[in-house]
Amino acid sequence: MTAPAISPTAIAGVYTGWMPQHRESRLVPYDPDTMFAIVADVERYPEFLPWIVGLRVLSRAIDAGKEIVIAEMQVGFSALRERYTSRIVLDPAGRRVDVRQVQGVFRELENRWHFSPEGHACRIDFFVQFEFRSRLLSLVASSAMSLAVSTMTHAFEERARKLATAAGARA
Repeated sequence: MTAPAISPTAIAGVYTGWMPQHRESRLVPYDPDTMFAIVADVERYPEFLPWIVGLRVLSRAIDAGKEIVIAEMQVGFSALRERYTSRIVLDPAGRRVDVRQVQGVFRELENRWHFSPEGHACRIDFFVQFEFRSRLLSLVASSAMSLAVSTMTHAFEERARKLATAAGARA
């Protein structure tokens, strides 16, 4: 008799090399172009995203109608501060944002956003997977991943609400 397979998430506290992932699909009452623009506006992240304490755009280029942004981000929690550099591909026609770390604290970091119209609203499909170079940081972060991702996606939605309210006040 063969022992049943154990998923990496079933082994609490044991580093397995498995990369934490999170997928989320959410309907928000804003149009897809607005949500794309908020996620694409990386320079503003320190203003509204928790744990983003600094961001510097290193370069911008256009390739086949997509904007390629290389940005260095500083993240922090309490006294802990880390920097990493990402390649961000902004595709306004496809309403997609694809991010991959190119240098830094992660062994692997990838996230993808896709914004699609759904009636008078927007369907946001979000995916992230990451693995820190440090096994200890990976274990700690993976245990809090759902809460952290939910907090960050809510921050984008709250940013849209504030911008919509401000635009309504100006109209």
